Amino acid sequence: MFVSEEPWGPGPQGYHASDVERWAPEPDKRPGRTAFQRDRGRVLHSAALRRLAGKTQVVTPGTSPHSWDATPRTRLTHSLECAQIGRELGAALGGDPDLVEVACLAHDLGHPPFGHNGERALHEVAAGCGGFEGNAQSLRLLTRLEPKRFIADQETGEPVSVGLNLTRAALDAATKYPWPRGGHPTDPASGKFGVYEDDMPVFRWVRQGAPAGRTCFEAQIMDWADDVAYSVHDVEDGLHAGHLDPACLLAEPERREVFAVAAHRYAPGADPEELAEALDRLLDQEWWPHGYDGTAVAQARLKDATSQLIGRFCLAAEAATRAVWGTGRLTRYRADLVVPRATRLECAVLKAVADRYVMQREDQELIRAEQRVIIAELGERLVARAPDGLDPQFRTLYARAGGDAERLRVIVDQIASLTDASARSLHARLTRPPSG
Repeated sequence: MFVSEEPWGPGPQGYHASDVERWAPEPDKRPGRTAFQRDRGRVLHSAALRRLAGKTQVVTPGTSPHSWDATPRTRLTHSLECAQIGRELGAALGGDPDLVEVACLAHDLGHPPFGHNGERALHEVAAGCGGFEGNAQSLRLLTRLEPKRFIADQETGEPVSVGLNLTRAALDAATKYPWPRGGHPTDPASGKFGVYEDDMPVFRWVRQGAPAGRTCFEAQIMDWADDVAYSVHDVEDGLHAGHLDPACLLAEPERREVFAVAAHRYAPGADPEELAEALDRLLDQEWWPHGYDGTAVAQARLKDATSQLIGRFCLAAEAATRAVWGTGRLTRYRADLVVPRATRLECAVLKAVADRYVMQREDQELIRAEQRVIIAELGERLVARAPDGLDPQFRTLYARAGGDAERLRVIVDQIASLTDASARSLHARLTRPPSG
């Protein structure tokens, strides 16, 4: 286990001085704030966070038949809800709540337009520069692309962006997969990774002193808060939009389909009986929203159910973690988050319910196919026409790029920065037949 020489050093209580170091040293303009409060402010005020408001979470705005539900969750509202969950759980376990909130707010910043579907399509576009991964893109945004701090290049003297210049602990907490492509500690074929090759210098700095392949305690809380938020709220959005009838979860054929999805995608190796028990534990709660019909009373019951589920999942993790690691401040590499298997299976079943009844709808596959075409054609057109089509920030980076792979990475950065609407708009402009 990594333990710093001065575990209660001059950083925020429970953190060492090295945890609050920044890649580019800078003075604090407002004394009295902690380093992690500064980090939180920088992420909250970033353009990258605001852009998440234009990126779909699960249900596309305007697809619900109900006028009162015209605004389902976006990536931004999901990130804010994840941050609230993570902040409270982190504080309960003795961590710095601002640090955990930074990780939660930042965890989806690198998502491209059209969510995971867009991520897969953009990975194909990026084949010539090392691929695309939303988590690696988040680190790139935080340390390079989001314009906040600049330093002079040692060779040319030109200004070079260091992104938001967050603390080491904040960047580490936002890193869900602390390895490069192909570096998964147990599954090298996994497509999940947290850093591109050309971002390795800052990544090595972030991971200084950290055990290889291990996420810090705050990142583990962020990861669980993310799971809790989207498993609970995706089901809530599915009910609001009329895509999910709660009665289906009582019918055997539908249950078997849900369990198959859960075992395949969210709880590999889980036995159908285990998953059935997990679902039934939730259905047996007096607050479960049986018979949801969209009335005001039903909406209130559903909101109570989401609160109950979040509390259930977080309290289970808090109790299990304390049982193993004891009382006191649990921070960085001094503990690991413990989530009981039964709780993870309940969460996995909820994810599978949203997957089966919202994501697998026939109309959604048609939408996803169109989205993949948009991303692919954006890549083709920008490769052929760049710097035309690039925003000023990316035009500059494109002009400075040292080869085809670097230029392609700039194009991928541009596409990843787009919202759903701006991706469609840029695609329409670049594919419009010439006039006359």
